[in-house]
Amino acid sequence: MMKTLFLQAPSFEGFDGGAGSRYQAKREIKSFWFPTWLAQPAALIPGSKLIDAPPARTTLEQVINVAKDQDMVVLHTSTPSFASDIKVAEALKQARPSLKIGLVGAKVAVEPEPSLAKSTAVDFVAREEFDFTIKEIAEGRDWSKIDGISYRNDSGVIVHNAERTILENMDELPFVTEVYKNNLRLEDYFIGYLKHPYISIYTGRGCKSRCTFCLWPQTVGGHRYRTRSVGHVIEEIKLAMHYYPQIREFFFDDDTFTDDLPRAEAIAKELGKLGVTWSCNAKANVPYSTLKVLRENGLRLLLVGYESGNQQILHNIKKGMRIEVAKQFTKDCHSLGIKIHGTFILGLPGETRETIQETIKFATEINPHTIQVSLAAPYPGTFLYKQAVENGWLDIEHAELIDERGVQMAPLHYPHLSHQEIFHSLEDFYKKFYFRGGKILSIVAEMVTSRQMLVRRLREGLEFREFLRERQQIAS
Repeated sequence: MMKTLFLQAPSFEGFDGGAGSRYQAKREIKSFWFPTWLAQPAALIPGSKLIDAPPARTTLEQVINVAKDQDMVVLHTSTPSFASDIKVAEALKQARPSLKIGLVGAKVAVEPEPSLAKSTAVDFVAREEFDFTIKEIAEGRDWSKIDGISYRNDSGVIVHNAERTILENMDELPFVTEVYKNNLRLEDYFIGYLKHPYISIYTGRGCKSRCTFCLWPQTVGGHRYRTRSVGHVIEEIKLAMHYYPQIREFFFDDDTFTDDLPRAEAIAKELGKLGVTWSCNAKANVPYSTLKVLRENGLRLLLVGYESGNQQILHNIKKGMRIEVAKQFTKDCHSLGIKIHGTFILGLPGETRETIQETIKFATEINPHTIQVSLAAPYPGTFLYKQAVENGWLDIEHAELIDERGVQMAPLHYPHLSHQEIFHSLEDFYKKFYFRGGKILSIVAEMVTSRQMLVRRLREGLEFREFLRERQQIAS
């Protein structure tokens, strides 16, 4: 078995580019997702190492020192971090020329040839679901016989092997918690709306929704929700509780955990027996009866992608959500005491100055506990990217989706709506949502009742102020 290092490379200061992040960018407040997509294949290879450099503040020099003792480095990359990751790959190859370096992630899954052509330091790309592809490479198998790999042959010609069959039995994947314990520091991972410390895992892959902007289902995970058995999930939760008694919250990072309602209820009832606090991703259409079961068994928060308050925009992006249903769902959550972190996207197809204000009004009316506002990002491999290129909405200078500091740009523009207008609308959204009397009072009440929350919210307030200051500098 090859000595293998799995790497999320050093990049921008505070950059959340981990192999679990849906929008790779520097956040408005300190946020780091667990690198689950790297931890999963690492769990298949005995003795492997995992370095998640950004949250651990690991330097390139430190990475090189570890890599010198390895046979292979598997580096997760993304459209925003690709240029930086290539530089890291080249530095690693220079330090140890015999090192085999491979790239994984949505970026290279859909653009394997141009990714390999970018630098000879990269030996291969593992496409699709890459867990067992990497395992077979580490076992020393003949590359020509490994499905799901693109590589240079002995003549320097780029070869694309057959696609790897999608994994059906998700219980074949070992627990990522073992990898977390051996390689990561739990306290390095923060998410503003989750209790700290938290831990996140996947209980399944794929999403049956067809949202045009969403990255993982269109590039790696697919549109069928393939799940681990209830018992398999609960055994990992028990293991994590044993390893990390300090955990205050578990987060299920499946694209849409509530795609399978009976299974969600079954898992919830087992979690209820364990007495744990947990949260998950959900679509804004979960019925009251299911919400009640989840809440009674430890559910604290739902992460909900509302995206827009305009029905036509939701149709444009194939969201499959009706505004009135979302309003009732949110009302049900409020009545049951389930907190909501609502996510919104500005600059989607059909956006106008008026629809931006409509979405801001919608957000303030339904009043989730916290929000995240992103700028529409056309990642290669998504339908939104295809639309943007065909219609001239995306300019080449915005194709990396972030600026030189790792801050998210407004990559899309329309004849009636400029980059700058979309960019500035994000700040307007945050201010109108959070700088309201009722919202300020609720945050203050939260701080008064918990010293930990007091310290945390003060830190986040300072980080948010710095975030706004940086955006003003970009604009000027």
